Amino acid sequence: MDGTVLVADDDRTIRTVLTQALTRAGCKVHATSSLMTLMRWVEEGKGDLVISDVIMPDGNGLDALPRIAKMRPGLPVIVISAQNTIMTAIQAAEAEAFDYLPKPFDLPDLMKRSARALDQKRRGPKVVIAPRDPGDDLPLVGRTAAMQALYRLVARVMNTDLSVLITGESGTGKSLIARAIHDFSDRRTLPFVVAQAADLQGVEGPSTLLAKARGGSIVFDEVADYDDDTQARVVRMLDMLGDNAPRIMATSQVDLAQRMETGGFRSDLFYRLGGVTLHVPSLRERVDDIPLLAEHFLTKGERDLGTMRRLSNDARDLVRVYSWPGNVRQLENTIRRLLVTSSETEITKSEIEQVLGNQPSPEPRSGGGEGEKLSASVARHLKRYFDLHGGQLPPAGVYQRILREVETPLIEIALDATAGNQAKCADLLGINRNTLRKKITDLDIRVTRRRKLM
Repeated sequence: MDGTVLVADDDRTIRTVLTQALTRAGCKVHATSSLMTLMRWVEEGKGDLVISDVIMPDGNGLDALPRIAKMRPGLPVIVISAQNTIMTAIQAAEAEAFDYLPKPFDLPDLMKRSARALDQKRRGPKVVIAPRDPGDDLPLVGRTAAMQALYRLVARVMNTDLSVLITGESGTGKSLIARAIHDFSDRRTLPFVVAQAADLQGVEGPSTLLAKARGGSIVFDEVADYDDDTQARVVRMLDMLGDNAPRIMATSQVDLAQRMETGGFRSDLFYRLGGVTLHVPSLRERVDDIPLLAEHFLTKGERDLGTMRRLSNDARDLVRVYSWPGNVRQLENTIRRLLVTSSETEITKSEIEQVLGNQPSPEPRSGGGEGEKLSASVARHLKRYFDLHGGQLPPAGVYQRILREVETPLIEIALDATAGNQAKCADLLGINRNTLRKKITDLDIRVTRRRKLM
């Protein structure tokens, strides 16, 4: 690697790590904790690549991107941020950042992206879309690999004309993804229309729907539930699209490819809708995001209801390990209810248990099932993970990331089963006690000793 890299981050450790790594790779590095200093260097013509944090003591790194592009067209900027929301990924894409990485980032991956940035000329200038106020009514929050891959794919497809099929369990946020694609696209000033099967009935149904959309976006909601006649109407409608055609999106809780193979879904409609498939992971597939979402809903409640609440440590642990069959929607409703019913500032574990115990059992989900082998479940998860990268390879280090995701719940559940007794847990797992202690530290697992109730 050859070139001069400008690093801007208010975290001294990150500046040191990046300076050492880039210097060893053959680069010259200028590092600062000040956005003002970074902008002065850029204006003076220094640097072949910028690596910048978003939130700096004296400004916002994303807001600086248009100014950098104006002063130094073609200078690539890699954005790194601890703000793990879809807003950050989309704003970085809109402002023509060369790349975006969430914190904590994988250093070898960042080095590879830096090498590509130094080797390639940045794309030509693009009109910057003024982003909507990220007051975050969109609970699309997550730092896990699955969510970050989804954010990047949304940012890549939002200004294309490709049809989009959004899959995922009920309550995962499929409609929010569709809305985000529309709101941050070139069609954002045009109508966003969610179509149900009833909207397509009658001779005038499809044409009325197109007239309502006026070249904006149409989302066919839970398209797997459409009967044969309605599916045929959608096919005919899509075939007659001409100029000023709307962006076509669809959502589905079930695997349409599998449904098509059994004759339950038209193949011609499947291929028309599946230009790009986005899978929204369940909360079980992104356990590490659950505390982030819970905090998001607590903050939102404080803003909307004027009620300040926080979770006790035991309550936070329960929220993290609960299966959340209703996904993000169930989590949000639970937190909102607790904001109203909890009398103390700190929400306790017993209060959460009471709320969850009163919720109805979820309907059985299609696919998988109780009898599914662990290997089949893991294979299904991994296939989705690779598919989320839109035909590109995931960042390097997949092996360790997957091992970590499997290892963490295994050790947590084993510790829970042995009431936090590490000697018994190590015995149960068949590993050395010192090995277990190291893994607990490395994986940041909370150990709670308690009396096991039999």
